[in-house]
Amino acid sequence: MNYIEEQGRVPVMGSFDVIVAGGGVAGVSAALAARRQGKSVLIIEKSLMLGGLATLGLINFFVPMCNGRGRQIIFGMAEELLRASIRYGYDSIPEEWKNGEPGEGAKTRYVTRYSANIFAMVLMEMIVDEGVKLLLDSVVSKPVMKGGHCEGLIVENKSGREFYAGKMIVDATGDGDVMFRAGMPTVQGKNFFTYCAQGIDMAHIRRAAETGHACDAIFGVSGGGASLHGLNQQKGMRLFDGTTAEDVTEYIVLNQKKLMEKLKAQDRWERDVVLMPGMPQFRTTRHLEGNYVLKGDDRYRHFDDSIAALNDFEFRDWLYELPFRALVKTGYDNIIAAGRCASAEGWAWDVIRVIPPAILSGQAAGVACAQAIDAACAIHDLPVEPLQKQLEKDDMLIHFDDALVPEDETQAVNGAEKDHM
Repeated sequence: MNYIEEQGRVPVMGSFDVIVAGGGVAGVSAALAARRQGKSVLIIEKSLMLGGLATLGLINFFVPMCNGRGRQIIFGMAEELLRASIRYGYDSIPEEWKNGEPGEGAKTRYVTRYSANIFAMVLMEMIVDEGVKLLLDSVVSKPVMKGGHCEGLIVENKSGREFYAGKMIVDATGDGDVMFRAGMPTVQGKNFFTYCAQGIDMAHIRRAAETGHACDAIFGVSGGGASLHGLNQQKGMRLFDGTTAEDVTEYIVLNQKKLMEKLKAQDRWERDVVLMPGMPQFRTTRHLEGNYVLKGDDRYRHFDDSIAALNDFEFRDWLYELPFRALVKTGYDNIIAAGRCASAEGWAWDVIRVIPPAILSGQAAGVACAQAIDAACAIHDLPVEPLQKQLEKDDMLIHFDDALVPEDETQAVNGAEKDHM
């Protein structure tokens, strides 16, 4: 490979207590949490809307936040943002969950769909109202490192190349971009061939007219249709890394071609595609190899440094705890992961990457940054007890109740919604 040398001065545009790279739900949660602890916060987002995969990526579905037996497990900012997502738009919360936990004997799980675009605007409103500084249409190109310390981030945008200094850095890019470029150990993942857009047709328009619900006019259309387990993966189609421009481009081109094949066979007056994802819908691209790597076998395991109890979105009864160690790496004193690039492997990576757990890890990361600044300590050396106490104060469930663990684990059943991502 050939290289060129480029020199030039980069203007310093500002300094913040906490800089959050990525404005998905994990990044928004981290920013809100840090700001509510009294810190100055900057979010740097590459697109023109907040929410990431949950909005721009059209994965507009809060997966189950309960154990499948009528008991809610995920609370905290995940509950706050779920309520925010449906405040001005539609919802699909099951009737028996409308008034809180239904308890033992529940037939459904605590889930909802929502308007992706309205939720994005609500998140924008929340961020602005809280006093978080927002930088849109801006890509983090390079962390400026001094040993294991990140002095700040170089950003590329319409203004050119700029530098923002930060005391603490949250990598909520979803792909571990900041951590990878900072030299932190990361693990590359693989992704199946999947592409979900939204369409409208005459049949759904008639249905919406009957129900009086505008959302009923919209339905999902797909290019590649592989499930998260690889079911329906197109024969001969390779897996995608999702961490190079070439890989992303090929993924999008092939998926859009696949969708066009379907559309060409349809009456052009009967349907339209009204929304296409504004980002690749990768699930598992790259994650931190942290001080602890959460594994599928950690099901039902308690951690002294847990910062959130989680339920499995696919299997009823399966419970996890997310250790603080999965967000940090010794030797890097002011960088913390949030969302789907936290440290997990196998099925556990799927458990932590979806919307509610991503929000909780973001919330924990934001509070941890604020406390580390106050304690003048490395983020990986932060005492966990005060962190847990603050998160509990903010309505986070830190440890699951052992009474919810089934006596016979084989009785746990698949309780997933069929149309989740």
